[in-house]
Amino acid sequence: MQNIPVYDDVVAAARRIENYVYRTPVLTSRTADEMTGARLFFKCENYQRMGAFKFRGAFNALSARILNIPATIIMPHDAPAAKVDATKGYGGKVIFYDRYVNDREQIGRELSENQGLTLIPPYDHPHIIAGQGTAAKELFEEVGELDALFVCLGGGGLLSGSALAARYLSPGCKIYGVEPEAGNDAQQSFRQGKIIHIDTPKTIADGAQTQHIGQYTYEIIRKNIDDIFTVSDEELVETMRFYAERMKMIVEPTGCLSFAAVRQISQQLQGQNIGIIVSGGNVDIAHYCALLAR
Repeated sequence: MQNIPVYDDVVAAARRIENYVYRTPVLTSRTADEMTGARLFFKCENYQRMGAFKFRGAFNALSARILNIPATIIMPHDAPAAKVDATKGYGGKVIFYDRYVNDREQIGRELSENQGLTLIPPYDHPHIIAGQGTAAKELFEEVGELDALFVCLGGGGLLSGSALAARYLSPGCKIYGVEPEAGNDAQQSFRQGKIIHIDTPKTIADGAQTQHIGQYTYEIIRKNIDDIFTVSDEELVETMRFYAERMKMIVEPTGCLSFAAVRQISQQLQGQNIGIIVSGGNVDIAHYCALLAR
């Protein structure tokens, strides 16, 4: 393993990507504040390039187009069409796999070895983690110190990067990860003190359908996170509906994890200043509408 990233790496990443990423807005909602009894600040990465925070860390398909470097992206065959179309539109070559059968990491290693490609992992790499942390860095720079920060959790890149920023910029801030009930591998890992592997979870939060967190992300999470919550698919749908009706935003199910947890434990957050990372807004419109119509 390389060295575990620190906040200085987040600062360096912010400098490297500042001319390419959007400084996404931080929104508030009086209705959300009244509902929860807290003051909420939504960092809206659904307005990021490629529609999600991942551009910050990976800097691959779109950056490959900018830098004229070929990029091959490994995506699950059931990924939302919007994500696939966006990837292709930015110049990426897409290779599909079955997330319930195939090993994405093995596919990546084989492509790297056979075609001489540089492998960029989805979350478990110091540069990825540092890049993801720039979203939280921007949030704290805009709103100041917070009482708590809620971050969605799949492989842990966004949560661990956010933790690096939070611990430096708001030392007293509680940091919480949120994952789907069906895929609580990180919660199990956090509580058992070791990385737990699970089968690919069945959940509408497709961005959190991971089988385990990474070595780097685990080390940062176990040392810096206060707790990990889980939410049901039903809670995600209700949160999607709130974003659409009250804040006029399209947010994908994974992007709803953080606010769904805030709603779930709002009685514990009364009067507090709360940061929420809205991770992305890439949806298949037909599926999105079907979920909201439940």
